[in-house]
Amino acid sequence: MMRRKEKEISERSEIETIILKSIVCRVGLSCDNIPYIVPMCFGYQDNAIYVHSSLEGSKIAMLQKNNNVCFEFDGDTEIVQGDQACAWGMRYRSVIGFGKAYFLKEPDEKRKALEVIMAHYSDLSFEFPEKSINRTAVIKIAIQSMTGKKSGM
Repeated sequence: MMRRKEKEISERSEIETIILKSIVCRVGLSCDNIPYIVPMCFGYQDNAIYVHSSLEGSKIAMLQKNNNVCFEFDGDTEIVQGDQACAWGMRYRSVIGFGKAYFLKEPDEKRKALEVIMAHYSDLSFEFPEKSINRTAVIKIAIQSMTGKKSGM
């Protein structure tokens, strides 16, 4: 529940606009009571976030033990100066949410998710060789909830 209701973004379309304008998705993980956050390239479609990774590493090991994640997007950020330290602030729009991460296994599923990721950054068409698909972890974050917040807008 958001404490400052005047900053809450409740319109789904505005929340999705923030996501679609973002360049980076920060994904928060936790394993053995140790938090970990990682900035990632992403794609967004049908209430899901898609990310990719190598097949090994910290985030892969953590997700295999605990697939609960949180995520964050932000945009339109700008420092607002004041005449004294406590009068400074930030203008921004952000989205924070929670979901479950799942490893996509089938090559066609992975290819479609990679197309969603690339479409976020480019209008071009891309081919994904089988060799690349096989050595890439593709992760679907099924969104369970998300909220938006804005300040100075």
